[in-house]
Amino acid sequence: MQCLRAEHLVSTERTPRQRQWRPQIYRKCTDKAWLFLFFLFWAGLVFIMGYSVTAGATGRLLFGYDSFGNVCGKKNSPVEGAPLSGQDMTLKKHVFFMNSCNLEVKDVRFSSPILCVSSCPEEQLNTLEEVQLFANTSGSFLCVYSLNSFNYTQNPNADSLCPRLPVPPSKSFPLFNRCIPQTPECYSLLASVLINDVDALHRTLSGIMSGRDTILGLCILAFALSLAMMITFRFITTLLVHIFIALIVLGLLFVCGVLWWLYYDYTNDLSTELDTERENMKCLLGFAVVSTVITAVLLVLIFVLRKRIKLTVELLRVTNKAISNSPFLLFQPLWTFAILIFFWVTWMAILLSLGTAGAAQVIEGGQVEYKPLSGIRYMWWYHLIGLIWTSEFILACQQMTIAGAVVTCYFNRNKNDPPDRPILSSLSILFCYHQGTVVKGSFLITVVRIPRAVLMYICNTLKEKHGAWSSCVPRCCYCCFRCLDKCLCHFNQNAYTTTAINGTDFCTSAKDALKLLSKNSSHFTSVNCFGDFVIFLGKVLVVCFTVFGGLMAFNYNRVLQVWAIPLLLVAFFAYLVAHSFLSMFETVLDALFLCFAVDLETNDGSSEKPYFMDQEFLSFIKRINNLNNARAQRDKNSLTNEEGTELRPL
Repeated sequence: MQCLRAEHLVSTERTPRQRQWRPQIYRKCTDKAWLFLFFLFWAGLVFIMGYSVTAGATGRLLFGYDSFGNVCGKKNSPVEGAPLSGQDMTLKKHVFFMNSCNLEVKDVRFSSPILCVSSCPEEQLNTLEEVQLFANTSGSFLCVYSLNSFNYTQNPNADSLCPRLPVPPSKSFPLFNRCIPQTPECYSLLASVLINDVDALHRTLSGIMSGRDTILGLCILAFALSLAMMITFRFITTLLVHIFIALIVLGLLFVCGVLWWLYYDYTNDLSTELDTERENMKCLLGFAVVSTVITAVLLVLIFVLRKRIKLTVELLRVTNKAISNSPFLLFQPLWTFAILIFFWVTWMAILLSLGTAGAAQVIEGGQVEYKPLSGIRYMWWYHLIGLIWTSEFILACQQMTIAGAVVTCYFNRNKNDPPDRPILSSLSILFCYHQGTVVKGSFLITVVRIPRAVLMYICNTLKEKHGAWSSCVPRCCYCCFRCLDKCLCHFNQNAYTTTAINGTDFCTSAKDALKLLSKNSSHFTSVNCFGDFVIFLGKVLVVCFTVFGGLMAFNYNRVLQVWAIPLLLVAFFAYLVAHSFLSMFETVLDALFLCFAVDLETNDGSSEKPYFMDQEFLSFIKRINNLNNARAQRDKNSLTNEEGTELRPL
């Protein structure tokens, strides 16, 4: 008997006990190895930053440079072996092509010399005497620097040292201060060489920099719209929801119509000759098709879920009451937005420096060309991973901070005496204990998004070479990764909230949250999903109006500007800003329901174990349960009636 008892005790000890929920009782540092890995990764980013500062030359991309290694508009250092390098070009800010009407590219460099001049010739110059007169009157020398202006008409080699006659009239176009010919023939030839024959990265960066003022204005518009949407959700009513949904429908239809109209305008434009215009036309077709599909799907979902608007308004009011316990949560997106802006500006500056990193090499005639350094493209990919991972880390820190503040306020017995400074308390817990958990969650998002970017690149490459049908398989894989990304974001949010409650690591928190929510899913899954859908519609509204403004602004510079990439960048920025503002409501909503599930798991409503939730939240949950029970009873009665009809004798 004693042996049997001993065996029974051993078996009970070996049986794993179900871990208990302990709201805010126990804390320890979680996922420390992942935090160390993130520090190592950022050490690599810091190395790339230092390398880009020392090896890059952003001024060459922004201001242009001549054939002798001088950057226009600044004082230069001499290059060994190039006698015409190292000149002071402070007053010579414009790039002049000596043979702009017959410009060619050989071995990734221009065949004729390029100079820095103080002004572009606005009238046609037919003889060397007129070129000399223009140099004496304007101080803008159009011949090679070694030839004095007094010798323009006397030097026997003036034909090779001066521009080919006649020199067409030109103006400094705001595309990095290049002198662009005004005659149609020379203009089209120069533009085709400038835009079509350069590297794709430089072409994209040129489009971004040439439209930088427009991009900045659209970013400010996205910020203002996101702020307005956050205020709208803060003071939500049934009427506001109806107006909001009407604006969504009109915005989606309007953007689709504008995209199709612009594509029709491009296809009927007979002057569409440059690759930039063709690329813009293809991108417009892609934008139009994608927006039409998204519009159709969203309109169907809005029509199907229209009857749940009243419950959604009540749900958002409960969420706003939770926010009122710590009103500084409304400013949390502003801090996140400021940090993201600082990081993105720094990231873009490093990218521009990497794009111009090259070693100066002297070639024939004392000219200078820049050879790309080895390993630069690997640095670009590493830099891109740094953008995605760090951005997701910043957003995850916001989610963890908001979830911690909600947890602190929810698991407080005295509702009349809310805790002091819950946001600061949540921040201190995050930075002292759970940074590794946030790093691990953001890394999982990054791992999913990198294959998406690769698959999108493969789709575009296959579409250009083999047609649209060849990219079907990669596009399907891309859609699968996108769905996985959405599920993983929700999965991470629940894991962060569980970590804020229990102080466990990422994997344990994710497993506990999944078990608990699957057990209590009948209480709130449907109304919670529709609340998230309404918040998602708010993000769509911000993106719609920002993209519409971008279409109207970029369409005016359709010739010398690849504006498809800047427009995608603006749309991505608008969605990210709207997400950083409105995801606060999503985070509060998801955290509230997870806290409610933990409350049901650990308490029973008795005097010994009372619930932490307040009466308003409890009554809202009861109304949801009553509606679900009534719907289930109706379904059961209809099924019984159908079965009774079949069995009733004639």
